[in-house]
Amino acid sequence: MVEDLRLDSLEGVGPVTTRKLSDAGIHNVMDLIVRGPVEIAEITGMEKDTAEKIVNKARQHLVEGGLIAKDFVSASEIYKHRQSIGKITTGTNCLDTLFDGGVETQALTEVYGEFGCGKTQFAHTMSVMVQKSKEEGGLDGSVLYIDTENTFRPERIVSIAQAHDMDPEKVLDRIIVARAYNSAHQVLILEEAGQIIEENNVKLIVADSAVGLFRAEYLGRGTLSVRQQKLNHFVHLLSRIAETYNCAAIATNQVMASPDVFFGDPTRPIGGNVVAHTSTYRIYFKKSGKKRIARMVDSPHHPEEEVIFALGEAGVIDPEDADKKTKKPTKKVITKKSKESETEDALETSEIEATVETPDIEDALETSEIEATVETESDDSESREE
Repeated sequence: MVEDLRLDSLEGVGPVTTRKLSDAGIHNVMDLIVRGPVEIAEITGMEKDTAEKIVNKARQHLVEGGLIAKDFVSASEIYKHRQSIGKITTGTNCLDTLFDGGVETQALTEVYGEFGCGKTQFAHTMSVMVQKSKEEGGLDGSVLYIDTENTFRPERIVSIAQAHDMDPEKVLDRIIVARAYNSAHQVLILEEAGQIIEENNVKLIVADSAVGLFRAEYLGRGTLSVRQQKLNHFVHLLSRIAETYNCAAIATNQVMASPDVFFGDPTRPIGGNVVAHTSTYRIYFKKSGKKRIARMVDSPHHPEEEVIFALGEAGVIDPEDADKKTKKPTKKVITKKSKESETEDALETSEIEATVETPDIEDALETSEIEATVETESDDSESREE
């Protein structure tokens, strides 16, 4: 299969053109489809018509090999293809329900939300779950993790792997981390990813976060147009790679507070319509105390619904699992409180008894005084009679 994807396997592509394409980062026939004729013409310096002919030949080559769909197919064929599409379980019943079985391949799933809502934890969890066998809900594949905010933590991968009874060393070996230092480097990593995906059987690409570097470098309204163009290129490239190489793509996104919203949630994702239209599935994470809420905002076929999940040692977990772990310390606290309340009740009872006993003594004294008075009066009356 690798030999069939070589550039020189295309008719009309000789050694000179192959070398020119390789120098520009185009290493196989798949890369020609992903990059497109306009971009190939720009990076290689060849004419646009020549680039279009090469890309069309590459597309025909992949159609004949059965790697991509034909130009015209019936809906029933698409439906059959959709039934065999790969899905990666999230390891939770709640999020699997939201995703209708798991995160799909050949699609871009965008997850946005404020800080601390669980976006990176979700990305770490999926990086472990994709390595499980197909019988266990994974795809038995590797991960390409593009880290733009220096938030990837191998220690977290180890704890999640151990929670799922997986070998941490093997899990770490199958995660390829690419640290992006600026937006141009971030795009370059994705452009050079084709060869890495083929060699390492990558089934999941994570961009955490996809918009952070673009947001930091292009400041002000004057650079908004340039930023959106470059961001559009990155997001579309990520989507085409996922579709062409049959792998899942997850992009985390930052948010902003919209000042013109007076009622409801003012949180809005960064990237505008460029990111919104390109994402196949769009999920909103938000905090709700110790738990988290995930809402399906945009999907071609999923219903718009919300589910509740939590964060734990196993990454994203069901809220029931989190409640089970917090039951024991809760019982201890209740026991302490009950003991303290019992002590307080005992003290209050003794005080009440003491208060009740005091009037009895006073009553006894008053009674004795009355009796003494009565006796004195009787003595006086007896002496008068005598």
